[in-house]
Amino acid sequence: MAKIVPQPGISEIALYQGGASQIEGVQNVVKLSSNENPFGPSPKAIDALRKAAHTLHRYPSTDHLPLRRAIAETFDLWSDNIICGVGSDEIISLLCYGYAGSGDEVLYTEHGFSMYKISALAAGATPVVVAEKNRVVDVNAILERAGTKTKLVFLTNPGNPTGTMIPESDIRRLADGLPPQCLLVVDGAYIDYVEGCDGGAKLTHAYDNLFVTRTFSKLYGLGGLRVGWGYGPKYIVDTLNRLRGPFNLSGPALAAAEAAVLDREYAEKCRLDNARLRTWLAGALAEHGVSSDTSMTNFILARFGSQPEAEACDDYLKTQGILVRRVAGYGLPQCLRITIGDEASCRRVAHAVGQFKAGKR
Repeated sequence: MAKIVPQPGISEIALYQGGASQIEGVQNVVKLSSNENPFGPSPKAIDALRKAAHTLHRYPSTDHLPLRRAIAETFDLWSDNIICGVGSDEIISLLCYGYAGSGDEVLYTEHGFSMYKISALAAGATPVVVAEKNRVVDVNAILERAGTKTKLVFLTNPGNPTGTMIPESDIRRLADGLPPQCLLVVDGAYIDYVEGCDGGAKLTHAYDNLFVTRTFSKLYGLGGLRVGWGYGPKYIVDTLNRLRGPFNLSGPALAAAEAAVLDREYAEKCRLDNARLRTWLAGALAEHGVSSDTSMTNFILARFGSQPEAEACDDYLKTQGILVRRVAGYGLPQCLRITIGDEASCRRVAHAVGQFKAGKR
């Protein structure tokens, strides 16, 4: 009898686990486990989605031109150098399919996004982990490890789940120093939370080995629609477009994303509210003896004394109807990742952590 087996590497993939959203037997759950925008999407995006419902019988565009033009207008970029995908996850997968395979290596840092490993294995490539230094990307370590087999280097900037960030000068140093066959990919899923920073997008005009990815799932509050985009040299965009499905994004998703990215006033309000509440929550946790690195994102990586203490705190928070994220799978077993919610949610989680640390559990 024939034995049908998957391609090498696929059986090694551990299924991605999203943040929990429910606690059995508990109502009024505060979900701070998935880095979602607590204020939701722009009202203009919601209105666009409603209007798009009248065209559900029509196929969406295959070139995503209106959305690409809106992105280009908002960020002062070139529309021909933009590709849109089902979240930035799809762009990451397409990059692996297009540029890595059997015998090739895909590098990423030890606390980097888990989809890098998953996508590398799915493409038949070998994922390689490079150490960070105190939860910050170590550029020297990446340059030392990259070799003749390295085809892709994924860099999460700002980091998830660390929240830390390296400057543009380090991105330039990587692009200048990597082997000639290697493409540097800067994953900027959280860059919208950093004032006045484009995540290296315009650097791609000067480097033909640099590509950036972005998403509408965080600041723009469209995680439920799954829209992301990538930007870089047109030869890379052309390659990825040959791999993506022609109708990968639905008409309603395209319409909502276009309206969201053009509503700059709402996006700026969300960014400012997040920054204010992030500063407050970090300070409140520090008063309870829970430290964290300066975060450039919409979450805080709360550090505890040990893995058992972090897990015990998570268990206690669940009894209080609060969901955060354990990050042992990212090499940070003594930490909990806490999304910045609205003001009520931030005060609730800070109070609960204080109660835990005081032993009132």
